This record gives sequence, structure tokens and C-alpha cells, in this order.
Amino acid sequence: MDIRQYLDSTYLKTAEQAGLTEAENNEVVKNTVQEAITEKYKLVMIRPEVVAIARKMIDAAGSKVTVGTVIDFPSGQGSLADKLAEAEKAIEDGADDLDFVLDYEGFKAGNVAAVKNQVLECTRLGLEHNKIVKWIIEIAALNDHEIVQLSALVKNVVLTNFDESSYSKVYVKSSTGFYKTRDGIPNGATLSGIKLMLENAYPLPVKAAGGVRTLEEARQMIAIGVKRIGTSSAKAIINDDAGSGGY
Repeated sequence: MDIRQYLDSTYLKTAEQAGLTEAENNEVVKNTVQEAITEKYKLVMIRPEVVAIARKMIDAAGSKVTVGTVIDFPSGQGSLADKLAEAEKAIEDGADDLDFVLDYEGFKAGNVAAVKNQVLECTRLGLEHNKIVKWIIEIAALNDHEIVQLSALVKNVVLTNFDESSYSKVYVKSSTGFYKTRDGIPNGATLSGIKLMLENAYPLPVKAAGGVRTLEEARQMIAIGVKRIGTSSAKAIINDDAGSGGY
């Protein structure tokens, strides 16, 4: 098993969030993309406005690394039209994976039908263009019951509206990594939250994102059934893997 093929190496900060100029931040993006090419990660996950940069670098290198981006990030509260427009632009720029932030606040407020329609239409757009679609449910903002409900909601929309060949192309994803929690509570993937997702999203695959920083944490996630890991610590994970002799 090659742990690199589970890793979505991630850099999602804006220049302002990183305390950099746009030019400096773009250099960080380019370095992240180059590392993904060199280390042969599964994917590099970046913001929509820099997808074209990554696509050009990866194509020029003849690399198999895929390009992922986030849609309606990080709040998920944009309209369906906004989500679709942003996704269409990302597709045009060369994205392979579209990680949509589900409107979890809308769901919590009772707007279930609207959320289901959002999942349906955005998933349809992605699949029609042969893209991988992931739905970020933001588990740090949810209680256990809501994690179960949202994992099942995405699953049921996919199983009801798409054929079995599509199931492996639509993921339920834990977190943006940008949700603000209190009192040191994790804002990303936790084993307990991921287990609930795995149980209730099946047969859809699950991506653990946010807070997976070590080889041991990555191994734990893979062992319980996670298919992809979003991390800004990909190099640390593979360095530990090399030092331990791998799996």
C-alpha cells in the first residue's frame, strides 16, 4: 500500500489569511503543487482561483497528480446558482475533484429540501463532466445525530438519482479545517466522527480532512475505512512512513 495515494495535499489559505501578498501566496501554491508532483501524491487541493496554475504545472510535468478545489468555501451558505457557477469555472480551469461545502447551517435550520436539491444538482454537474465530487459536511459544527443525518442525506440523494457506477465518485468529507471551535475542540476529522460518517455514508467513500498530521493518525483513518485524507502535513506523513519502513 502506497500511503501517497490516499493523500490530498492541501493549501487553502488566502493571501490575507497567510499574511502574504498575492504574489507570495501564489508562490506557496506553486511550491505545494511542485511537492505533490515530486512526491506523487494522489491530489493537490487548492483554492479555485489558482486551479489554472496547478493544471499548467502538472500537465507540463506529465504528472498523474490530480487537481482538487473547494466550492462555496468555507461557509457553504452560497446559493445553488453560486455553487454551480463556481464549479463550472473550476471545471473550465482544469479541476479534477470538486469539494463542495454543503449548506450545513441551512440543514440545521430545517431547509432540508433545498440542501437535497443542492446535493443533487451539484453532484450531477460534477458527474456529467467526469469529476470526483465531495460533500463537506463540517462535523465540528454538528452533533452526532446531525453527522448521521447529513451523511445519510448525501448517500440517499446519490443512490436515488445516480447509478451504481457513480457511487465511488461521490465522497462525504468531514471538514473544511476553517471552522472556528471553542475550548480547543477539534475542528477537523475525529475518529468518532469519521466512524459515524463511514457507517451512514456507505457505499459512498469517506474523506477525512482537517487535523490529520502524522503517519499514525493517517494509518488509523485508513484502517477504519477512509479512502482519502486531506492534509496540509503530507510531507511529514510520508517522511514518517519512509522512516518506519512503510506499511
